Amino acid sequence: MDGLIHQIVSGIASGGIYASVALALVMIYQATHHVNFAQGEMAMFSTYIALTLIQAGVPYWVAFIIVVPVSFLMGAVIQRVLMEPLAKAPVLASVGVFIGLLLVFNSIAGWIFTYTTKPFPTPFGEGKPLLNGFVSRHELGSTMITLVVLLSIWAFFRFTKLGLAMRAAAFNPVSSRLVGVPVDKMLALGWGLAAAIGAIAGMMVAPVVFLDPNMMAGVLLYAFAGALLGGITNPLGAVIGGFAVGIVENILGAYVVGTELKLSVALFIIVVVLVLKPAGLFGKTVVSRV
Repeated sequence: MDGLIHQIVSGIASGGIYASVALALVMIYQATHHVNFAQGEMAMFSTYIALTLIQAGVPYWVAFIIVVPVSFLMGAVIQRVLMEPLAKAPVLASVGVFIGLLLVFNSIAGWIFTYTTKPFPTPFGEGKPLLNGFVSRHELGSTMITLVVLLSIWAFFRFTKLGLAMRAAAFNPVSSRLVGVPVDKMLALGWGLAAAIGAIAGMMVAPVVFLDPNMMAGVLLYAFAGALLGGITNPLGAVIGGFAVGIVENILGAYVVGTELKLSVALFIIVVVLVLKPAGLFGKTVVSRV
């Protein structure tokens, strides 16, 4: 029983990371109706920037505060420079750009920082596990950070005019323009927020998986599974799906498929959801008249 509780608690911690990345995927999907395959690589690149600052003597939390707005700016620039001109382009053009961004960020990171796996410091200390040994300090700390980020994003979209404008621009850009909403700026803001959320997720997961140019590949797959499970059109559903995938992945990895095949859990979830309920548990099925 203690082992099961530990797997559930660890699953919640990792699920928080998946939920963050899933939320970033949904934010961009709502704006473009495409999945950003480069979301993980952007987060990885931001994490390398954080490590460079820390190695230069910058305190962890100062580096954290620097990297988040830098990542925000990176996401906004990508939207304005690359994605905005493709707003009316065929679907495959946008997909090609996403895949190209993935390869570019991965290659540049390997070229600048090498492909050697590097340790990433945790700001929460290396002391004894907490809560009767069920959770490490980093797991508890990263979960708290993730929850703060998710609640802040929810409050931003729920209670601010800017958040409402962003939701309107993503849901119906034509009508939003008619009422004076600067849709292009709102989409750039959405990309920036998605990149900032991804950077935070990268810094939280790096102490666990260590840092290398491919570190976010598995995380992105789990996050995509969580987004599909909760509903790729529903931000709250994607967050719930991310936590659910984290728990299921940990339990099945420990007691059923083993650690070597844990990634297959995400693939199984993706296939099952797409076959049985493509809209996800909380998403809406859109029906168009022909």
